[in-house]
Amino acid sequence: MSRVRSHAFGPVPSRRLGASLGVDVVPHKVCSYDCIYCQLGPTTTLTAERTLFFPVDEVLADVGRRLGSCRRPDVITVAGSGEPTLYLGLGQLIEGIKRMTDLPVALLTNGALFHREDVRAEAALADIVLPSLDAGDEETFRLVNRPAAVLSVTQVVGGLAAFRDVYGGAIWLEVMVVAGITDTVERLAPVAEQATRFRPDRIHLNTPVRPTFTEGAVPVAEEVLASLCGVFTPVAEVVAEQPRPSAEATADASGAETAIAELIGRRPCTVDDIVAGLGLHRNAVLKALAALESRSAAHRVVRGNRIFWHPVDPSMRQERES
Repeated sequence: MSRVRSHAFGPVPSRRLGASLGVDVVPHKVCSYDCIYCQLGPTTTLTAERTLFFPVDEVLADVGRRLGSCRRPDVITVAGSGEPTLYLGLGQLIEGIKRMTDLPVALLTNGALFHREDVRAEAALADIVLPSLDAGDEETFRLVNRPAAVLSVTQVVGGLAAFRDVYGGAIWLEVMVVAGITDTVERLAPVAEQATRFRPDRIHLNTPVRPTFTEGAVPVAEEVLASLCGVFTPVAEVVAEQPRPSAEATADASGAETAIAELIGRRPCTVDDIVAGLGLHRNAVLKALAALESRSAAHRVVRGNRIFWHPVDPSMRQERES
């Protein structure tokens, strides 16, 4: 009997959104960018072409199942393993989610396709849109985001500006700051200038604190990020994740291994992340992670003084078994 494909995951604890139930609508690492800081690894399909990867009804059914079994999240976030605006059913999906729940819907996007009128119309159905902009010039754009060849930073910013003209909801901009590349006023001032064209309601500075697959993606100290906030209008906020205390656990531990495997498959997590997101007791999380690790289904990566859990891809598993 084949296993039902999972699209909903979490809730994931987020400094920006609270407890976020994620909805994954693209296959793993199908994206319009191949960012050097991506925690999910290299982009396997670099494209700016939209596709209906999965039936909308299938995704909605999985969201409904997850809503019925998890603790009530603060928000439902369309995001996941690649760029969600590449999904041709995005508008239908957001409308369907809004029919089943009164929770706000957020769209986490790199903003690359907002030059398209259809993407702007579908994204406008979300309550909060969270685009990213890491570069204010073409050279830095190519260095950090490594976009599909048809995209340019001028096109991206123009699309976001056109979106602001038709969207009255909240736009929260994220700027990823990488040490030695974009961690100076000189590099960020052009980003700030470009952002004035689409007038974000909030601006968030982040840095790659989670393990990445590129050695050049080095995080910036929180005090450095804080010193750069004043470059932006409105003044930016630092949202780089710091260690958090474990939340009180109340959920049943049955199915813990499956839930944890699905969660770390979309986002590297610490034990505290898993406890807070899934509502599992810490001992149950540790037991499930040990079982996944023993089967070469998960492995740990140390970043700073924190341990993050990642899935093990098939090629790595075969190498370990041999």
